[in-house]
Amino acid sequence: MRETLFGVLAGIVALLTLASLVGYALERRATKPESIATVRNLNARTRSWWVMVLVVGGAILLGPTTTVVLFAILSFMALREFWTLTPSRRGDHYALFLSFFVVLPYHYYVLGTEWYGMFVIFIPVYAFLLLPAVATLMGDTNEFLARSAKVQWGLMLTVFSISHAPALLMLETGVPSALLIVYLIIVVQLSDVFQYVWGKLIGKHRFSPNISPSKTIEGLVGGGLSAILVGTLLYRMTPFSPLQAAAVSAVIVVAGFFGGFVLSAIKRDLKAKDWGYIIEGHGGVLDRVDSLTFAAPLFFHVTRYWFTA
Repeated sequence: MRETLFGVLAGIVALLTLASLVGYALERRATKPESIATVRNLNARTRSWWVMVLVVGGAILLGPTTTVVLFAILSFMALREFWTLTPSRRGDHYALFLSFFVVLPYHYYVLGTEWYGMFVIFIPVYAFLLLPAVATLMGDTNEFLARSAKVQWGLMLTVFSISHAPALLMLETGVPSALLIVYLIIVVQLSDVFQYVWGKLIGKHRFSPNISPSKTIEGLVGGGLSAILVGTLLYRMTPFSPLQAAAVSAVIVVAGFFGGFVLSAIKRDLKAKDWGYIIEGHGGVLDRVDSLTFAAPLFFHVTRYWFTA
């Protein structure tokens, strides 16, 4: 498994090296202000990708425990960004404390021990009932329904949904489970990259200016098909045949698009451009993992249902 993983990571490093060299050359040649801004944004994204690949790839190479801990940290940071932008009241404080320091760590503990039964019901059932019950003890009924919904949404998106990526380590599919995490991340993130590139190259028709002004129909189609092609070519990393890999990649691409799209709609509602500013060229952690919030659960359950013994 380590040889295959090293080979995949080496390929990614080679692509990033090429992207860095191309970006450097383009920045030297760009003369128009719009072109300069676009190239600088691409280079910023490439530098951030170097960091993300080294962090995620290193965690996966170090083993399952490190991988689970990394995703727990990412969930914590994403949940923090969610609540930094989302208005809260004093009546939410008990529920928020439990979300960060009880629900999140226990959920990832359950994941790390591979207790699948508790993993799939702890947040959707127990936390769903517990947190609003705790919130009522504060006696604040002002916008109680909306506030409770925000607590649930924050947990479901940033903790429960994202945790399905490392939950792939539970699955016995005949291939090393860590490769499934790498496969998911490659397809979903390349879909975002290809959509951006195709949109810049040939994009003319805006998909939904009110939600995501930069997304174009041409970018979505070109980027989606490109990511599906890559996912199909990487079928040897998975238990899928080439045709199955194409179908599963399509599920990842479509789900990933709507994950980013839904999170963009929430940002627009909150009058924010990004969830945070920790990642150069990408915004916050939640800006980078928004596609995973929809893609990871679907990929996990499709793989578990159809491709495990």
